[in-house]
Parts: sequence; structure tokens; C-alpha cells
Amino acid sequence: MIKRRKQFDDGSILTETTRIPVRFSEVDSLGIVWHGHYILYFEQGREAFGKAYGIDYLSIKSQGYTTPIVNSMCEHKLPLRYGDHARIETSYVDTPAAKMVFRFKIFNDADQLVCQGETVQVFLDQDDNLVLNTPAFVLDWKRKVGLS
Repeated sequence: MIKRRKQFDDGSILTETTRIPVRFSEVDSLGIVWHGHYILYFEQGREAFGKAYGIDYLSIKSQGYTTPIVNSMCEHKLPLRYGDHARIETSYVDTPAAKMVFRFKIFNDADQLVCQGETVQVFLDQDDNLVLNTPAFVLDWKRKVGLS
């Protein structure tokens, strides 16, 4: 994993890059990655980001919250094939709202952009109620990583 921190044109600041192999079980009868697996690749990118920056799912859960995805967007450019590797760049987009926004870019072995997208997650408390204010632990995390 390669950790980078810089300002991007889209407003994101924190990013994490991880590389994964394309497995046989992820390709369809045409030998290309089935489109639904790209959302799983986004998930792998979010998990790598969370572990790298200390905001992983178990940390969030230990604070009494869950973060379900309420919106996802995936734009396909080129196919990935069995035997390829996917390089997933996951960027956190800071927002004052009580949500987490991640942007993704997936590249192939030739460093070509094959897919890009975004997910939006909201905070639910232990009773599954939508939280309208950013939780204190997230504000603390933002200060720790230099976002505020």
C-alpha cells in the first residue's frame, strides 16, 4: 500500500492506494470482470483507507455507529480481465455534513483508468437512527489527520 496526502482538484485531501489481483471468480463468460464487482473493489479501497487512517469499520462500530452506503456511482471506462491487477485509489472528500464521501479510481496494469466512482455513507446510531450532526469522534479524527 502506498499512502499519499495532497490536495486534489476534486477537493479531496487524503488518499490510500491498494493493489489487488483480479480473481477467476470475478470474471464473466467473456473473461472480463463482471460490472458488479467494481463496487466490491470500492469496498476494498475503503477498508484499506480506513485501516491506513484509523477510521475503519470496527473503529466506527466501537464508537456506537454504523455507516451504511446511501449512494454509489460507478463509471466504467475499460474492462479488467482475469490475471490483471487492479490499483484502487481511494480518496476521502471532506464535507461539513454528517456523512463520509469517498471517490475511487481503479487502474489496470498498464496504468489506464478502467473505472471511477463515488460512495456516500451516513451515520446511524445504535438504534439505527440517522445522525444529523457529525459525531464527535469523526470531528476528532478530522483534526488528527489535519482536515480541520
